[in-house]
Amino acid sequence: MATPLLGEHFKNIRRLVHAACAGSKIFPSRHLRAGKFRGMSKGDMAQPLLSSKSDKNYDTSVDSLGTAVVILGSGDFARSLATRLVCSGFQVVIGSRNPKRNANLFPASAKVTSREEAVKKADIVFVAVFKEHYSTLCDLSTVLEGKVLVDVSNATEINNHKKSNAEYLASLFPGSTVVKGFNVISAWALQSGPQDGNKQVLICSDSPEAKNAISTIARSMGFIPVDMGSLCAAREIENVPLRLLPLWKIPVLLALCLFVGFYVYNFTRSVLHPYLQENKNKFYKIPMELVNVTLPCVAYVMLSLVYLPGVLAAFLQLHHGTKYRRFPDWLDQWLIHRKQIGLVSFYCAALHAVYSFCLPMRRSSRYQMLNDAFKQVAEKKNSAWVEEEVWRMEIYVSFGIMALGVMSLLAVSSLPSVGNSLNWREFSFIQSTLGFAALVIATIHTLTFGWKRAFDGNQYKFYLPPTFTLTLLVPCVIILARIVLFMPCINRKLVRIRRGWEKGRDVLDGIPLP
Repeated sequence: MATPLLGEHFKNIRRLVHAACAGSKIFPSRHLRAGKFRGMSKGDMAQPLLSSKSDKNYDTSVDSLGTAVVILGSGDFARSLATRLVCSGFQVVIGSRNPKRNANLFPASAKVTSREEAVKKADIVFVAVFKEHYSTLCDLSTVLEGKVLVDVSNATEINNHKKSNAEYLASLFPGSTVVKGFNVISAWALQSGPQDGNKQVLICSDSPEAKNAISTIARSMGFIPVDMGSLCAAREIENVPLRLLPLWKIPVLLALCLFVGFYVYNFTRSVLHPYLQENKNKFYKIPMELVNVTLPCVAYVMLSLVYLPGVLAAFLQLHHGTKYRRFPDWLDQWLIHRKQIGLVSFYCAALHAVYSFCLPMRRSSRYQMLNDAFKQVAEKKNSAWVEEEVWRMEIYVSFGIMALGVMSLLAVSSLPSVGNSLNWREFSFIQSTLGFAALVIATIHTLTFGWKRAFDGNQYKFYLPPTFTLTLLVPCVIILARIVLFMPCINRKLVRIRRGWEKGRDVLDGIPLP
């Protein structure tokens, strides 16, 4: 619990932080323009605003500048944090166990001193030490009484049940107020600035005043503070940097399973069947050709899986006659992962385009071309031109390029920097309407690739149908379902449900429904 003096401390903190924020602006305030600069001589105007440590006119004392902030620790993160705070207009005091040895590691305008002396200089203390070293700070418990301790540490493993580092720090210093923050910001983001890294700073504390003070500091540093609630949320905040792409595990695993399945299927038809039935060695296809045949299958199916949960959700809403009934958990998770599934689909499609471009470069392709030429000469054929095959290939390649182009647009618009610049109607049009168009174009691309092969008995190796016929199942179901949902009688009911109408009710908020 904080001491009775804490409220007075926060008043000073807010006043000093706002003063520092005003001093960190690129353009001086109206007061400075009207008074300070007006009374300065030309000689004073020629002096640099920030000089080196050796400049006689530069006062490095804490009290001469705006807000003083203390950092306990001299590691990589502490140095990066000190650099960013200095650039944001704060007077930084470093508390180190070896101040003389570590003085050269920090900016020249930062003061490096002992821990005991540093803590006395400010009311906000960043604790940039590991959890196992918290006990070394117990000697400072008296001096830290009533101060705000900002815990920037991270856990070594995902914590679901144990006490967080911030809660442990609060138990060691009950007279201080602990704020969890800045642990999701990397040292690189602090050094290079928020434009080259994550801008969000997750903050939590049991004291609203302390959160406001640290949020103000985060804003002055160019970051966006996000209030996560009380200090018990520190456990979740500390788990954030430890999670490895949590939303990508299911889509990547799904893509790998599809790739392995289609690869084995294609291997059986294109390599194993000729070897067993015709005694032909086709194993050279394993590194390139089989991969190139498998990648579009994965991309096409993954693209269809992006829009299948939306169709299922629409039919569930029509079945229940309301939008207020929760979807099953598996459908909720599916809807959440649609962005990642779509990006994996685009990645596979892009790889397929690169592989297709490189296929003529293979030595086997050149040998095959020579063999076909010799065969044509031996058979005394003047021309190998087949009009139907020419048109099929032209249409097939053209629709493939269009599908990849629309998928590229979908991938670009899913980036936060691009998506945030679009309004909801624009984003929905690109992701929904153009996304469905990409699925239709990809379906035409697949159909023109297959052409008449689905009806050719020689294409069924080991009685297995061509691969493209398997990939068409889910997309065709989705296209037919979307056509059904577009029918006026069904679409009108679905729109009413999504506007709040429920089955069994004739009015909505007192207004009769037609």
